Amino acid sequence: MMQPSTTDRIIRVTIVDDHGIVRQGLRALLDKPGIEVVGEAESGTEAVRLAEQLQPDVMLLDIRMKDGDGLQSLPHIKSVSPKTSVIILTTYANPAYLARAISGGAAGYLSKETDPDHIVRAVRAAAAGDDLIDRTLLQAALAHSVDVAAAEPDSTLEMMIEPLSEREREVLRLMVQGCTNNTIAETLTISLPTVKTHVQHILQKLHVSDRTQAALLAMRLKLAD
Repeated sequence: MMQPSTTDRIIRVTIVDDHGIVRQGLRALLDKPGIEVVGEAESGTEAVRLAEQLQPDVMLLDIRMKDGDGLQSLPHIKSVSPKTSVIILTTYANPAYLARAISGGAAGYLSKETDPDHIVRAVRAAAAGDDLIDRTLLQAALAHSVDVAAAEPDSTLEMMIEPLSEREREVLRLMVQGCTNNTIAETLTISLPTVKTHVQHILQKLHVSDRTQAALLAMRLKLAD
């Protein structure tokens, strides 16, 4: 069964930051048609509880907080709410943090200094499973994450995923390269709606919430070789 389009439903968002003024600003920023802020938290521990209770579509998550690091909490958030797309929103533009974020399950990584409109676009993109990370940064972070994970292979991952068609594998290979949907459509000479359908099927078969995690899993399990 096809999943409902993000244009047909409200995107439910939670905000996690230990500064009340930041949460207030983000809530005001996200007061847009089709988006609803359904909860807030001020620590990583609260973020896990919030994710489990509300199962939001998107979570904006700070890294350094008084009670529980966001990156430490991230795998637990994804464990209790696998379909939640987590966007790390931080002042720390650190490549190592980016690699940890992707490895932990993040869909995106944005600076708090970014254009406010970009945060809104990122929330919509995360809900749709679209790209959120610059192609060059994604490649570097994926390579780092795969190197770290290689020492501890998880055979259960292969048992969870469903077989991909040859066309889906072609699309996945291009996703791993950081290609946008438009580029994939041009490369494979197929329509944009067809690409989007393939991407959604890939996410469903790999049991991941976004393209970043699909690319990471593909590299770890060599699905796109």
